[in-house]
Amino acid sequence: MPSATKLEQFVGFRERVEMLSGENVFACYQCGMCTAGCSFADEMDVLPHQVIRQLQLNNWKVLECNAKWICASCLNCQTRCPKGVDLSKLMEAMRQIYLRQQMDNLELNKYSIDQIRCLPQIALVASFRKKTG
Repeated sequence: MPSATKLEQFVGFRERVEMLSGENVFACYQCGMCTAGCSFADEMDVLPHQVIRQLQLNNWKVLECNAKWICASCLNCQTRCPKGVDLSKLMEAMRQIYLRQQMDNLELNKYSIDQIRCLPQIALVASFRKKTG
């Protein structure tokens, strides 16, 4: 959870996600087709359509959910969406915001090779992005 001083950085959270993703979260009218088509929805603590709803409400606490790490960016959600909202771009934007706030705890030198192999690949990619810029 972000510290009190970091809370001020989340003012305009929705706008930052929209800017990074290029998506309009208000295009979604909560039909649930993204969740119905998501292969990994069972693994998520917040379902895909609920992520979008939390973004619409400008609720930065959605960053605490694991859905952004579980999303495989397979584009099933965009294909099924009647409005063409690309949820995978929104998830990637949330991963970027999360890592830019330095709220992750992943330091590869603390893990064995076998443990690293078990980590989600998207977490590794996001971790490397943070370290390179």
